[in-house]
Amino acid sequence: MRMVAAIGTVQVLSVLAFFGAGTAGAAEIKMLVSNAMKTTMEELAPQFEKASEHKLAMTFGATSELKTSIEKGAAFDVAILTPAAIDALVREGKASAAGRADIARAAFGMAARKGAPKPDIGTTAAFKQALLDAKSIAYVAAGAGAPYLESVFERLGIAGQIKSKVKLLPTSNPAAKAVANGEAELGITAVSEILPYAGAELVGRLPPEIQFYSVSAAVIAPDTREPDAAKALIRFLTAPAAAAVLKAKGLDPV
Repeated sequence: MRMVAAIGTVQVLSVLAFFGAGTAGAAEIKMLVSNAMKTTMEELAPQFEKASEHKLAMTFGATSELKTSIEKGAAFDVAILTPAAIDALVREGKASAAGRADIARAAFGMAARKGAPKPDIGTTAAFKQALLDAKSIAYVAAGAGAPYLESVFERLGIAGQIKSKVKLLPTSNPAAKAVANGEAELGITAVSEILPYAGAELVGRLPPEIQFYSVSAAVIAPDTREPDAAKALIRFLTAPAAAAVLKAKGLDPV
């Protein structure tokens, strides 16, 4: 009995050490989360809430849109955005450099409608040919990877040839969703944003020579009223237990 009691005490102390303030000061943490982490956070949030008794109030969107919201005064405690957006917010005094942490990176891939023939994109030459053969190609105009994809099209010398079949999507209609609904033949987006759609399938990741990784990093608001809870959340997201969920959602833990 004494041994069982000792083990229980160690477990309790471990939880208290992990979450810092413990559960006595349960708080609501306002989060702004980029779409690349959406399905991951939807799974991890209940786990964090159960373990810490803090509550998460999450708003999802494209990094560019969330950054603009913060610049306009949107209140938040923790934001998960791209490093470039965070760097800009830190310079503007809208985010704190202290406590910042990289969470995961999302490789980009191609989506096709479930059951449809999948093109070969195993090499850069094959990827180029797949785009030339496609009837339509979709990606989100405000997405983190849009400028990079457009530079790749230019580098491959096909920007002009595929211009008429490129469909620029709003953030409310992600590329994989558009593919699943038959609005586009192919979609290019983060792998983590393809897997959630049952009507779309992952063709494969972009070839290594032209691969793009969208990094998701967490940052704390400089005026947060819940600094301890915010720090506990970031520790949770960078812990080994969270890494397993990240991998299952198509993300590479950092």
